[in-house]
Amino acid sequence: MRILVTLLVIAVAGVGGWQLLPSHEENDDPIAVGTTDAVTSLDPAGAYDAGSWALFSNVFQSLLTFEAGAAEPVPDAAEDCEFTGAGLRTYRCELREGVKFPSGREMTAEDVKFSFDRMRRINSDVGPASLFSTLDSVEARDHTVTFKLASSDATFPFKVATGAGAIVDSEKYPADALREGDSVDGTGPYTLSSFSKDGSARLAPNGSYRGALKGTGKPVELRYFEDSEALGRAWEAKEVDVAARQLPPETLAQLSPSDPDLRVSEADGVETRNLYFNTRAGKPLHDVRVRQAMAWLISREDLAVNVYDSTVDPLYSLIPAGITGHTTSFFDAYPEQSAAKARDLLEEAGVDLPVEFTYGYGEGRGAAEAEAKAIKKQLEKDGLFKVSLKGYEWTDFQKRWAGGQLDAYAVGWVADYPDADTFGSPLVGTDGTMNTGYSSKEVDGLVRKSQQFADRGQSVDAFKELQQTVAEDVPVIPLWQGKEYVVTTLDIGGGQYLSDGTGVFRLWRLNWI
Repeated sequence: MRILVTLLVIAVAGVGGWQLLPSHEENDDPIAVGTTDAVTSLDPAGAYDAGSWALFSNVFQSLLTFEAGAAEPVPDAAEDCEFTGAGLRTYRCELREGVKFPSGREMTAEDVKFSFDRMRRINSDVGPASLFSTLDSVEARDHTVTFKLASSDATFPFKVATGAGAIVDSEKYPADALREGDSVDGTGPYTLSSFSKDGSARLAPNGSYRGALKGTGKPVELRYFEDSEALGRAWEAKEVDVAARQLPPETLAQLSPSDPDLRVSEADGVETRNLYFNTRAGKPLHDVRVRQAMAWLISREDLAVNVYDSTVDPLYSLIPAGITGHTTSFFDAYPEQSAAKARDLLEEAGVDLPVEFTYGYGEGRGAAEAEAKAIKKQLEKDGLFKVSLKGYEWTDFQKRWAGGQLDAYAVGWVADYPDADTFGSPLVGTDGTMNTGYSSKEVDGLVRKSQQFADRGQSVDAFKELQQTVAEDVPVIPLWQGKEYVVTTLDIGGGQYLSDGTGVFRLWRLNWI
C-alpha cells in the first residue's frame, strides 16, 4: 500500500534567482517554525494529538520510523525488526548499539519494555494506549525486545513507528504516572532546550544521536499560536521562517507562484475532519435514526467552498482518498441533502422536534468556529434540530470528549501512519480514542480481519465493508480531507519534507540556504 502523494514546490525570486542570494549555510540562528497544533503533554504516555507527536518525533526515538515518502517503516533505535514464526503474532527487534539518553546511559531492551508497559498501564484518557489493543506482552532480554500479540496484526510495525512507540529513560520517568514538568529525556535528533506551553519549544541538535538519520538539523524554535489568524499575522510580519498547520484558509487560497518572497510546498494530505457523536443511551443522539437524519442534512461542499475557500476537499467516507481501501460510502447512502428524508427518520424515531444537542469544538483550531456555525445553520435550516455551540481550549476539549461530556464534537485527524488501519479502530472501534460510546462487533471483527494481511492490498474488502457499516450506523460523519501546506521564506530549504502524511514532523530537514 502506498499513499499517493504529489508535491508542488514553488521557488520564485527576482531577477537572477534565489540561487544568487548569500549563503546561510553557516547560520546557527534557530529556524522559527509557526504552528497552531498545541502540545497536550511532554510525556509520550499522555498524548495522542498532532502537536505533541510532532514534537515527540524530534526529541524521542521509536524502534522504527518513516523516511520521507516511504510507505514502510525502517529501523531507528532498532538495528533490525521482523515478525518471527507464523501468524504475525510475534514481533522481534534488535536494538542499535550506542543509543544514549541525555544522562549518558545507553538505552537497553528494558527501557523499551518499560516504555510500552507504562504507557499501557497509565492508560491516559488522552493517551495512545488504545493504539496497541493487539499487544499482549513485551519481553526484554539482552539487546532483544520481543512483542507478543493477542491476535495477528500486520500493522503493528506501523504503530511502533509512531509517537506512541516513543522510548523514555526508565530511570527518569515514573512507572505508574505521567511525568510532570517541562523536561524531556529522549534519544531523538534534537534535545529540548526549553518549553513553554502555548509559547515555544527550543530544540538543539543532539550530537549523541544514533539512528536512521545521517545527521541532525539546524537549531529550531517551534512557536505555538492560539489560532490560525495569529499564525497568519506572524507570517505576514515575518516573525516566523516557516508556517505549517494551519494558516487561515483565506491565506492558503491566496498563495501564488508569482510571490517572490516565499516557497510553498503542497501535498495531497491524509488529514481528515469528522463530526463525532456521543451514541450512549440517554444522550440526544443515541438513536441511529437521529444520526442518519443529520447525515441527510450535512453539505460538505458548502463547508469546503464557503468556510475553507476550497483549500480542502469534501470527504464521503472514513478512509480518505489516496489510501488503499477508500470508498464513498456516505455519498452512496446519502447522495444529496434531503430535509424530507431527515424528517421521516426523526418522526419514525418518535423524538421531539427540534432535537436539541450540544456541539463542541476546539478553539483556535483552524476554522473550527466558522465550521461549527455553518453546520449549525445546515442542521437548523428546516427546524429539525436545535444546536448549542461551545468552544473549548484544546486540552480541556480533549478531556471533555474523552469524558463523554459532549453530544457532538468536530475533530481533525492526522494519519498516525500510511495505512487505512489508522482510520479504523482508533476512530470507530470499541474503546477507540474518539470515545463516542459506539461499539460494533461487526466493525471490530472487520478491523481484526484487515490486520491479518501482510499484503495490505488484501485488506481492501474488509475496509469497504467497515465503511459501509459506519455509513449505516453513523457514529461519525466525515466532513473533509485536507492538503498539507508548508510555507517558508526563500532562505529556508527542506520545507517539502517537513510533513508527508506519515505522522513524522521532520524539523531536521529544514536548513538555511
